Amino acid sequence: MTAVDGLPPAAAEPGAEQREFAEELRALCRGLDAPEVDGVAARCGLGPDALADFLAAVRIPPWEFVEALLDTRVAARADVPAPECARARLRRSRMAALRVARPIGRAVCQLEGQLHAAEREMQEADEEAEQAERALSRDRRALAGSPPAHPGHSDDPEHSEDPEQPEDPGRAALAERVALLAERSDRAREQSARAAARHALLRRQLALVERQQGTTAAPPGPTGGSPTDGDGHSDGDGDGPPPKILLVDDRRENLVVLEALLGPHGHQLVSATSGPDALRALMEPDGYAAILLDVQMPGMDGYETAAHIRSRARTRDIPIVFVTAIGSGPDHAMRAYAAGGADFIPKPVDPWAVRAKVASFVELHRARPTDS
Repeated sequence: MTAVDGLPPAAAEPGAEQREFAEELRALCRGLDAPEVDGVAARCGLGPDALADFLAAVRIPPWEFVEALLDTRVAARADVPAPECARARLRRSRMAALRVARPIGRAVCQLEGQLHAAEREMQEADEEAEQAERALSRDRRALAGSPPAHPGHSDDPEHSEDPEQPEDPGRAALAERVALLAERSDRAREQSARAAARHALLRRQLALVERQQGTTAAPPGPTGGSPTDGDGHSDGDGDGPPPKILLVDDRRENLVVLEALLGPHGHQLVSATSGPDALRALMEPDGYAAILLDVQMPGMDGYETAAHIRSRARTRDIPIVFVTAIGSGPDHAMRAYAAGGADFIPKPVDPWAVRAKVASFVELHRARPTDS
């Protein structure tokens, strides 16, 4: 491994989990004719070399290929008992192999943890919204059935409603509770939607990491293509100026690592060593696809810097990826998201995860409509 590429060397031998998954894959293929297997690979955009690597445990195949292979076996032979159980087993076995695959295993584990956290957040937010909506429905029915405090009597002026008299306290409290429950439901639904968007982004990042298997140097940038480009090559959107990535860290050695990891992908890297420097760099905000922002900096820290970025109309929509050595647990993640972060990267940074995260934001940047 050199200081320039910053990547761990590939393992000489696959791990036990990789061998076990490759054996399951071979068992699946043994029930099919060679042309059938080749046809599945071709439909998934995979050549014979890739197929040989999968069966030799050199690389882990994409899930789309594994699932298509299983579906073909079930349709052609009908000899797979409990296909859905087989599907779940293959998915578990594949993820176990990815977790130990060199050199991407650490990145896979990191992204998988973030995926599970996003799933939990979605589930908890949906449960919170459903509880609030059940209570809201009940209280709205109660409010609708509750008569006003002083109903008017048009045929009896002495009993007509007096606008000066206060509203019934019980009805007022019920109306206030209805408003609070509606607000609580809206907040929970918004939180669930944000977690769902983050979950989709993380799934894309995991797919980009998987594509980097079997390499020991910076791979051909997955950042060059559009969101529908399966090979990571530009389909025409890359003819414009390269996307800009702002790197913010008070330690120059950390910036050097990020520059070495991202430089080969054709990004325009802009470095800043403090929060104020970052804000000055963003005085011309056009073309930025993402900001990698260190949290722990002297003076203006990453969270304060992010607040300034989010307060400006021209920079508030640039995705901020917090880079933090504080920790990667749920509390730290939630603080990063609450501060306006679109994502976070724990230190020491994993090169495969960094490249995949930046790649996903570049894809989103290129997919945005541009003003003509």
